[in-house]
Amino acid sequence: MVNVGIEAMNVFGGSAFVDVQKLAQYRGLDNARFENLLMKQKTVALPWEDPVSYAVNAAMPIVEALDPAEKDRIELLITCSESGIDFGKSMSTYIHHYLGLNRHCRLFELKQACYSGTAGFQMAVNFILSQTSPGAKALVVATDISRFKVVEHSSAVNMEWSFSEPSSGAGAVAVLVSETPHVYQVDVGANGYYGYEVMDTCRPVPDSEAGDSDLSLMSYLDCNEQAFLEYQRRVEDADYRNSFQYLSSHTPFGGMVKGAHRKMMRKFCKAATNEIEEDFQRRVLPGLRYCQRVGNIMGATVFMSLASTIDHGEFGRPKRIGVFSYGSGCCSEFYSGVVTREGQERQRRFDIGHGLELRHELSMPQYEHLLTISKMVEFGTRNVQVDREVLPGVPARRPGARRLVLREIREFHRKYEWLE
Repeated sequence: MVNVGIEAMNVFGGSAFVDVQKLAQYRGLDNARFENLLMKQKTVALPWEDPVSYAVNAAMPIVEALDPAEKDRIELLITCSESGIDFGKSMSTYIHHYLGLNRHCRLFELKQACYSGTAGFQMAVNFILSQTSPGAKALVVATDISRFKVVEHSSAVNMEWSFSEPSSGAGAVAVLVSETPHVYQVDVGANGYYGYEVMDTCRPVPDSEAGDSDLSLMSYLDCNEQAFLEYQRRVEDADYRNSFQYLSSHTPFGGMVKGAHRKMMRKFCKAATNEIEEDFQRRVLPGLRYCQRVGNIMGATVFMSLASTIDHGEFGRPKRIGVFSYGSGCCSEFYSGVVTREGQERQRRFDIGHGLELRHELSMPQYEHLLTISKMVEFGTRNVQVDREVLPGVPARRPGARRLVLREIREFHRKYEWLE
């Protein structure tokens, strides 16, 4: 059997953010409850940014690092998102075009709530394992913009959206999958998946969300346990404490991951409170670093956590990372892979943390103004010329980085341009 996994991975965390502590104070949220989110910042999409531009900006550094022959071996492009811009036309077509990929490439869009990134990743892994095209590569891009506006007049809505706002982010993660898994080598066959029908969160209309926060938490906890149990059934001697030197998880907000880890440590390891806290700091917290600064970007979040784990972990020797992916509605999966020192060195070349440092911090007046003009570009927009001066003091360019931005929409067709 060939090796398979992640050859390269990059996170694009946008170009603007708000400090969520300032946002919580501005909104008058209960400080004790807010602290439980374990959030620091959240990326905010600007009018000239959308899921396509995020996806291309995440993937382009990976593609540019390939030589022409390697680039031409990208034969599968999967875009994973719940922030689609058309009911029929796939965002993958735009992404494929602006990345300049070979036209002999299978490309499509996949939606399955926050599980979509893992769904695309596992499909890519199995494409490589199938060896139908030996030496081929697959590019998986998970990209999303959070929507925290409640569907009006819905009697089923009881999520406390004031606490969802600080954790909802925007961004993309691009993952190159191949039979040269320099960054993360997948444990083939080590997968436990679990799903069922539950109405925890959903997007019943294109630009709004609805849901039940308590039900979502319970479903996440249930799936975390059951997906791991299925993994344990398939992988002989799998142990929650000892089999994985690190754990990466889908992170709606850090507090949910911490609560789930506490439950798992109590149930499977009979651990005491002090043991659980030490274990969280050592095995889990490295994977939350980027998530705490970007927020929840749905299908991309689990891979942002994986990238954070690799960047912030210690890999003097090969170590196994257990990954838990969850998507509302619901579907979940627990899987694993191995990272080496070389893998960490390769991953750190993308300098994701530095990219997050270059973002512009929005003031509360700027953020509020942005919310009032957010309908400038939305699902179904037919014609618009994007005004990059609409937010005084907020630059469209980021120093030292080439970036794709939305220029206009003409008869529904989105047109982008590169800012040098």
